[in-house]
Amino acid sequence: MGAGSAARIGAFFDPATNSVSYLIADEATKTAAVIDPVLDFDAAASRVETHSADAILAAAADEGLTIAWVLETHPHADHLSAADHVRSRTGAKIGVGVGIREVQARFGPLFEADDLEPDGADFDRLFEDGETLAMGDLKIEVMATPGHTPACVSYRVGDAVFVGDTLFMPDYGTARADFPGGDARQLYRSIRRILALPRETRLFLCHDYKAPGRDDFVWESTVGDELDRNVHIHAGVSEEQYVAMRHARDATLEAPRLLYPSIQVNIRAGRLPPPDANGRRYLKLPLSVPDA
Repeated sequence: MGAGSAARIGAFFDPATNSVSYLIADEATKTAAVIDPVLDFDAAASRVETHSADAILAAAADEGLTIAWVLETHPHADHLSAADHVRSRTGAKIGVGVGIREVQARFGPLFEADDLEPDGADFDRLFEDGETLAMGDLKIEVMATPGHTPACVSYRVGDAVFVGDTLFMPDYGTARADFPGGDARQLYRSIRRILALPRETRLFLCHDYKAPGRDDFVWESTVGDELDRNVHIHAGVSEEQYVAMRHARDATLEAPRLLYPSIQVNIRAGRLPPPDANGRRYLKLPLSVPDA
């Protein structure tokens, strides 16, 4: 873990999904939160495992930390969440943006998720913009940053902000906005809100894909770095320019490989779908079939 001015932060990179999870702690009280934990999923074998999340739990145990929160920045479309696994092992509460209700309402019927009401009840707390929560002696501020999804929030802890998929490293750009409920104009405004913070504010990202010409995975930037060098939204890029770029770029992108498995689990706060009558659990795959 690296010491910060407000919280101690540890990063856990999952190469299978290019995802980064975080363990943040208040050293005075040994209280901690996990941000965006990953549930390991082998699609070919239809198997879920928990070794990535368990590595975070082991690190917390080694340091004598009590995990009080699991904080989701949004319902991810590229990896399954281990939030429910962490909650079951620690008793932590799961929080996400209040916009999760909209995401549940959009996707629940697609998967015939009859066990799910679009009320966010699978989560322990739904955050409104500007809410704060205590983590030991630290204060975590919730910033609504929708655009990638309606439920996106960023978490500000001292001089650190955990921005989810909203921003990537400056050489890679910004999140897509073409999922149901996404909005490029809203995303631009959310990013500009983040980039209005002091230049030295540290930004912790949820993914890195190694932009061409870069050899190492990295997931920490600053407001100043993004303003100066972000290839999509550096200082001077107008809202209209950004929206036009985002629409054009998103039209060329393929759907994430784990889109449907991820959404089914993540709108349930990491809970797997309930067993069928035969006792087995299933993830559904909606098919697009050409007209006969």
